[in-house]
Amino acid sequence: MKKLLIIGGIVVVFFVAIFALTNASNKSKLADNPYGTDDLEPSTIDLIGNENYNSIVLPDAVSKKIKSGEPTTVYFFHPRCHFCMEMTPVLMPIAKEEGVKVNQFNMQEFEDDAKEAYGITEWPALVQFENGKEVGRLVGLQPEENIHAFFNEYYNK
Repeated sequence: MKKLLIIGGIVVVFFVAIFALTNASNKSKLADNPYGTDDLEPSTIDLIGNENYNSIVLPDAVSKKIKSGEPTTVYFFHPRCHFCMEMTPVLMPIAKEEGVKVNQFNMQEFEDDAKEAYGITEWPALVQFENGKEVGRLVGLQPEENIHAFFNEYYNK
């Protein structure tokens, strides 16, 4: 019985330590996050600091860019979407290679804003806006050649 209590105590201490370390790690990530709030979902927090997610934009900023009329590319993704997590590491290096600024819109944090304003109901979605209007959209996991073709259509005319 005594051994069982000792083992149980060790397990509890182990889980408390994991919890404390996870919270400390999340707090350090949240210190410099692009979302402007500490009230984020854990899967969003996990992406903070990831080089493939360094172009996060907030709904107001996307709206301003689109309304300005300048060509604007927005990538709507969800941190818990398997296809998004596959596409982002392919998309972002291609965008860099092509010289395209991709604004990353987190659907987990701002889904209602995107559904209402842009009709985004599926993701990943890569959307091109020009003169304040949508002119192109790719939805779902895309191969490299489709991403290159999308960027070439709107940026290398």
